[in-house]
Amino acid sequence: MTFATSLVHQRLQLPGARRCSPGSRSARLNVISRAHGRFFIGGNWKCNGTVESVTQLVKDLNAGSVPPADKVEIVVAPTFVHLDMVKKTLNPPFEIGAQDCWVGKGGAFTGEVSAEMLHDFGIPWVILGHSERRSLCREDDELVGQKCEYALSQGLKVIGCIGETLAQRESGHMFDVLDAQLRAIANHTSLGNWVNMVIAYEPVWAIGTGVVATPEQAQEAHAYVRKWISDNVSPDVAADLRLLYGGSVNESNCGTLANLEDVDGFLVGGASLQGASFISICNAENKHS
Repeated sequence: MTFATSLVHQRLQLPGARRCSPGSRSARLNVISRAHGRFFIGGNWKCNGTVESVTQLVKDLNAGSVPPADKVEIVVAPTFVHLDMVKKTLNPPFEIGAQDCWVGKGGAFTGEVSAEMLHDFGIPWVILGHSERRSLCREDDELVGQKCEYALSQGLKVIGCIGETLAQRESGHMFDVLDAQLRAIANHTSLGNWVNMVIAYEPVWAIGTGVVATPEQAQEAHAYVRKWISDNVSPDVAADLRLLYGGSVNESNCGTLANLEDVDGFLVGGASLQGASFISICNAENKHS
């Protein structure tokens, strides 16, 4: 058993992985549940969309009924080429985010978009460290931490992504992976900047596969993250930090997931490209499990 695995089993008093019930306060010791902020729904459109499809999606979102901005914060992240048209046509309470940004100031970095450019363009949010960036673009933990630091320093708010592969989970290294990913972000994030950060736990094996972590698996991981933040950053940050679940979230499972003790929202992939489905997910807190 690895050190990180042993540590979380000791903290959560679990004899083995995936034994924590979704609503178990006793299993979580004194960890503060559910962050104080608004429920958060993120929509990651990834590398999808045409002028026609994005126009229709925006129309569907504008026509939908979502909770007011003081109840739920909703951020959608189109491709870079669609940011302008979405920014001009998507109505509040929807906010706009980018799917990535460069690690430092702009310059001779062909194909990249800097945090300064996003801020200047009026884009408040950016997704960083998504598993597809980590695996396909070879972004390691340290680079993700540096990206978070720079984006925050330039006035952006960050959706920082973490998560393990199936092989890492099955080999017992899940908590080691989450520890390393969180530590790289924490090492580069000043205490005052955590207010502009949310963390999205996305098990890689559940992204775009249709396979969803069980409520027990999702709660176990989220409880670990909140306890890690409490121990390694500060209890106050842990109390306020919103933790999102991502991984094949849809309108059928969002109600159950939204009721988990440490889930403060979602980062949605495929379902965010379907207006009616995404609107339904935005109302997840009103659903009954």
